[in-house]
Amino acid sequence: MTEARPEPAASSSLWEREAEIADVVEAVRALRADASSSGSLLVFSGEAGIGKTALLAEARRIAEAHGCTVWSARGGETVTSVPFNVIRQLLQPAIVSLMPEEAREYLGDWYDIAGPALGIAEPGERQADPQGVCDGLVAAVRRLAKREWPLVLIVDDAHWADQETLQWLVAFAERLDDLPVLVVVARRPGDVSGERARQLEAVAAAARPVLTLSALTPDATAGLTRATLGEHADAPFCREVWAVTGGNPYETVELLAKVQDSELEPVEASAAELRALNRSARGRGLVARLEGLGIDATRFAWAAAILGTGISLDLTAQLAGMQRDEAVRCAELLGAARILAATEPASRELTGGDLEFVHPLIASAVYRSIPDALRTAMHGQAAWAVTESGRGAAAASRHLLEVHPDDDPELVEQMREAAREHLAVGAPDAARRCLERALAEPPLPEVHARVLYELGCATLLTAPATTIRHLRTALDQSGLDGDLRVDAVFRLSQALVHNDQLDEAVRTVDTEAARLDPGPARMRLQAVHYMWEGIHAGEDHVPGRSRSLAELVKTCTGRDNSERALLILRGFDAMTRGESVEEVVELCDRALVNGRLAPGLGWTDTEWGIELLMMLGSSYAYADRLDRAESLFSEALRSYTSAGWSGGHLALAHAFLGLAHRRRGRLRDAETTLRESLRIAERVGRGLPLYWSATCGLVDTLLARGDIQEAWAIAEQYGFAPPYPSTIVLPDTRSVRGRLLLAVGRVKDGINELEAAEKAAAARGHHNTVMAPWALDLARALASDDPARAGALATDARRQAERLGTDTAIGEALRCAAALESGQRAVRLAAQAVTYLEASPCQYEHAAARVEYGIAARSVSELGKGLTLARSCGADGLAARAEEVLATGRGLR
Repeated sequence: MTEARPEPAASSSLWEREAEIADVVEAVRALRADASSSGSLLVFSGEAGIGKTALLAEARRIAEAHGCTVWSARGGETVTSVPFNVIRQLLQPAIVSLMPEEAREYLGDWYDIAGPALGIAEPGERQADPQGVCDGLVAAVRRLAKREWPLVLIVDDAHWADQETLQWLVAFAERLDDLPVLVVVARRPGDVSGERARQLEAVAAAARPVLTLSALTPDATAGLTRATLGEHADAPFCREVWAVTGGNPYETVELLAKVQDSELEPVEASAAELRALNRSARGRGLVARLEGLGIDATRFAWAAAILGTGISLDLTAQLAGMQRDEAVRCAELLGAARILAATEPASRELTGGDLEFVHPLIASAVYRSIPDALRTAMHGQAAWAVTESGRGAAAASRHLLEVHPDDDPELVEQMREAAREHLAVGAPDAARRCLERALAEPPLPEVHARVLYELGCATLLTAPATTIRHLRTALDQSGLDGDLRVDAVFRLSQALVHNDQLDEAVRTVDTEAARLDPGPARMRLQAVHYMWEGIHAGEDHVPGRSRSLAELVKTCTGRDNSERALLILRGFDAMTRGESVEEVVELCDRALVNGRLAPGLGWTDTEWGIELLMMLGSSYAYADRLDRAESLFSEALRSYTSAGWSGGHLALAHAFLGLAHRRRGRLRDAETTLRESLRIAERVGRGLPLYWSATCGLVDTLLARGDIQEAWAIAEQYGFAPPYPSTIVLPDTRSVRGRLLLAVGRVKDGINELEAAEKAAAARGHHNTVMAPWALDLARALASDDPARAGALATDARRQAERLGTDTAIGEALRCAAALESGQRAVRLAAQAVTYLEASPCQYEHAAARVEYGIAARSVSELGKGLTLARSCGADGLAARAEEVLATGRGLR
């Protein structure tokens, strides 16, 4: 997409832009120097008409002269609601030029994820994840950039880019360190607010210093005037040109063109006429000039302004209500008047490809000149024309958003269909706008509740508070029955949990369950009730909860997903309470079908949510069935990756796979996986439970590796400190925080934190000494100052471990007991710990027990075995401790 303008402007618009052009040349040369070099981002900012578009056109010319591939696009004032509009302009020409099999080859696994957003592939059956689509678009450009190097991307009027494109641009700018692409962006300061303003600022932050374009000086204006009109233009005339235009390059060029058209002599005697001429170049003056071309040309320009983008001659003619030959004549008139131009850079022909306005100021002036009632009617006609052209409900929806409500059931259905199309390509905000417009129509009474339900589902991930309002209203109306109503209650409870209203979520589910007769629907809500209570980390534990859950599960055989969910919840509850591991595993196994997740209960299924399966995998992880836990969490990672889910779900999958690696003793793998989880969680937003899971798991892993300073740095950087979230985080936050404080020498604070963990565990009935190992660390911390209490803690921890019955729990309890003893008793306990932990799948704990036993028994052999295990685990601190003892050799045998 290129700017078409009269020939004099090609050079005139670049007066006093030498510094900016030099920056472009430098960036292009740097890009050309090395295909493996980093990319760069230039952002030009300035008011309307200051010359941004002309500068981008010059950037294109420079890049092409240096042998670069150039793709360009422009935002539009009237099309900011069209998702992926600008990035489609950027990428579609390149991708459409490929054969379908070539496009699939270049985009690889991202084809089915990013393809629908680009309009080159049909969307899948599931709602697309917006972050996954964004990542897919980044990957698409990355792969195409290798094919098209050196590649330059130009985005004009970024302040009018759609939100989805800006999200991509932010993500792309952050990855330019390893992408050999030059991105050149032009925007106006201000003009936007909310999320789009934040995104524009994030783009600017990733650029070199934003280059703010200034107005022309009087000398430059004089030079431009003489270059255009001739050297005989006198000084008073030139000064008046500057005074009238304020040095605005666009207004200056347009004014000088008017002077040429009117054959006005550029002398002082004519200077008084400049203000009138300038008024004709913008605002009402431009509108008057347009009207002077005749009613047909005016109607054609109005139709073009309504379309805003994709202004084809035939579609514009249809909207303007004229034959093609009339439309051709109007296009030529508007071209000669410097109002419309061809989008093709190599042609001035206005009857072939798409059209565009010569300047955004002209497009805005023409659009705003259309009488309000007529503008609304034309948007309605445009929606019909776009639909008839086969572009679909989503393409027509931006016009329907401008139509006044009129009790039209057909419009409601069009907007619902458009919302489904937007959700399918990963544009939930666009879907929200469509459904809100459908509500304003309003829908028929029998449809109203369903529209509210669909709107609540569309905003679930982005605006929980809004979702709560819509779903509550939907449930108060008739029209939601059966499974749909149960699903609405579940989603409402999800939104309440995400909005930190867990108690209200439980009450909502209970109220609806009480209305239902016994059966699968009621059992589903009962399971949801226990699920939300099960992840609650507060101290207001409901007495008898575990008992009532156990009683309910007695009747469950696992014949449907509601029963399977209850089995998982009971297994998780038994695991956290430290009940028999055999019962925990038996309950979890019964929830599977032939050892696999049941249909409808998979990681990307939405009927239950991710929490339930995380509980299942965690139960296995803390029941010493790490092979099953790793298999489940690896499956989650594969499922989310292949489905293009790159947000919170993927972050949690990495976090829990990291947890499994940590439990297994693969500390290097755990650290890598948890850092990736934290990176993704950072994009989703701080403070969410998934963010805590990543941070807590990483701190715990770094402590196991012996990297105390890095663990403390991560805790400080990511706010790993009270207050803690209202939902359970694994591993236990207070236990890990307490261990960290002890490791950095803040013993008193560490003891206080571990005692807080003790209080929270007692309130919740959590007695799994591996999941929440506060007692073992607290006993060690109190050993010297309060040996009696330390001994009591160790004894109780051993009793709880034996009740649970895992080799890891018993072995860890014995390790703690050995640390509190001395002499032969310490040796015997350490030897017993080794025996249990050797049978455990947790290799780090086994390595630690071997080293401690070797030290207690003064055994070179045991220390050597512990050192080998520590090195294989990546436990560098533990390995260093063993090496130090072996190096001294004192008392060893």
